[in-house]
Amino acid sequence: MRTVRTQRTDGETTYHRILEAAGELFASTGFGETTSKMIAARAEVDLASINYHFGSRSGLYQAVLVEAHRRVVSIDGLQRLTATDLPARQKLRHLIEGLVESTTVRQGWHARVLGREFLSPSSHLQQLLAGEIPKKLPFVLSILSEMTSIPPDDPALLRCMISIMAPCAMLLVVAPNVSSFADDIHRMPREDLADHLYSFAVGGLEAIGRAARSSPAKRSSPAK
Repeated sequence: MRTVRTQRTDGETTYHRILEAAGELFASTGFGETTSKMIAARAEVDLASINYHFGSRSGLYQAVLVEAHRRVVSIDGLQRLTATDLPARQKLRHLIEGLVESTTVRQGWHARVLGREFLSPSSHLQQLLAGEIPKKLPFVLSILSEMTSIPPDDPALLRCMISIMAPCAMLLVVAPNVSSFADDIHRMPREDLADHLYSFAVGGLEAIGRAARSSPAKRSSPAK
């Protein structure tokens, strides 16, 4: 049994070493310009290890995208946040603060990988969205539903989520060293960015919530 545990630990170590090396290279040079040989050299493993753990370079890239998205916002983090007794406003505040923190950390490769993928989508983006977003979406919608009193299955709430998440996602796209505009944004204190995005979000959600409560029949009626 001791040998089995050692092998498993070694395998996990190799897996994560490859994942980190690939993440750094994909972030700096992109998927198309990053070869398996480059990844193997950086991770100090042989090429066979990449195929063993990930099946192919494409499989490795998909794993990197999933890990990058997890580092931006994880299911465990969302579960803990929605399970608290905090008011919905404070939950939203914590969510936005976490998104700002995870998308503006300069030393992390995760934000740069996602930014590259969103700017120049590959065939792997759809798999990321189909695999990760549906698992995390209900937690975010529950917070927005609590704030607006709009039912979670109402299409209006999904539109609210887009309005909240899109500005935060822009922080992924506007990477440092892309333009003076991007550099100005990344030089801003993260607390100021979070304050702005939170105030912007709350103002919009309050307006949508008031409109929904004042005209529920209009919201639920089919479009003509």
